[in-house]
Amino acid sequence: MISGEPEALDRMVSQAGLVFSERRGAATRDAADFGIIEAVIGEASGLIGATAQELTLFDRTGLNLLAISRREQRFTERLGQIRFQNGDVILLQGHIKRLPELLREWDCLPLVERGLRLGSVRNSILPLIILLIAMAATAIGLVPVAPAFFAAAVAMVLTRSIPIRDVYGHLDAPILVMLACLIPVSDSLRTTGGTDLIANFLSMTATTLPGWGALALIMVAAMAVTPFLNNAATVLVMAPIAATFATDLGYAPEAFLLAVAIGAGCDFLTPIGHQCNTLVMGPGGYKFGDYWRLGLPLSILVVLVAVPMLMLVWPF
Repeated sequence: MISGEPEALDRMVSQAGLVFSERRGAATRDAADFGIIEAVIGEASGLIGATAQELTLFDRTGLNLLAISRREQRFTERLGQIRFQNGDVILLQGHIKRLPELLREWDCLPLVERGLRLGSVRNSILPLIILLIAMAATAIGLVPVAPAFFAAAVAMVLTRSIPIRDVYGHLDAPILVMLACLIPVSDSLRTTGGTDLIANFLSMTATTLPGWGALALIMVAAMAVTPFLNNAATVLVMAPIAATFATDLGYAPEAFLLAVAIGAGCDFLTPIGHQCNTLVMGPGGYKFGDYWRLGLPLSILVVLVAVPMLMLVWPF
């Protein structure tokens, strides 16, 4: 029985050629089908009062119990002899397709899928080499950015630096579909004159404003649109508007396009404008109103810093 930091355990298990003593038949299966998940035991769970040994956890379900955490308590007994209690946090390893079903059956709330690959064979140098090659190819102009990094992603899979299951798991299908749908929306706004209409409205609003005020206006407009769209989709929609807006006012468009990019990437007012905001809402215990109370001062700070810097680097 070994206790330590996950990274140190991973190195030790890999370098020493160790395997989990409970693995038995699971060792011969495809490692890509196995995952590690952290869950908390609910008050109605059938696990409460029993131990992993009494439940014959591995023999009945094929799951390995890797760790148990209980508030303000340090265990000295063997892992299989610890009696489960309400609120215990457990770390389980098993077939990725069976884990959700068993957790529901046991009334356990899944917290997060752990990216631990204890004992798995990985090459930490190869992904770095692939990344450096892609960056060098784009830096010298040999290959455009999109094909270079797409090829790098394919190379990661072909060299088994990343399991194909992890690749599919990190593809956010709703976001991809939404972006694909918004590309023609952006084109239709431009071809039907919608961008000109919005730009003219903003131009009339900005006629009495100085240059820095017009730049701040377009950045604030991008921040206001982002909660209703994805940040990348906001750039698709707002970029043509910003270009027309700058042209109508007689300014060079570069600073205004960068203002759109900054405004679209700095949505701190809602949990839905950016996927990072959404991801931390549940684990952090945040409410919808917490975002604008903390995000409004931060958004104002972004505008106050970004506008003069844009005017300095990309003068009108």
